[in-house]
Amino acid sequence: MGAIAELSTTLDVDEQVWMLEAKCLDADPEAFFPEKGGSTREAKRICSACPVRNDCLDYALENDERFGIWGGLSERERRRAKRLAS
Repeated sequence: MGAIAELSTTLDVDEQVWMLEAKCLDADPEAFFPEKGGSTREAKRICSACPVRNDCLDYALENDERFGIWGGLSERERRRAKRLAS
């Protein structure tokens, strides 16, 4: 089960619509949630070709996701983006 597929079981139908188009649906969740110091290269490669990358990033920023790769950005990159947007 992919990273988004695991998350989609806890969300209502309206929140899941963009997730159905996510490239990570069939990807290994461990690529998106690597251990500390682990590579994020594979997850970012998948995100780079994803048609819902912006929706995914918006979701992560709005819901203060603190772990994993969302919309092609790591936790640190999302914090930086959030600060710059303020």
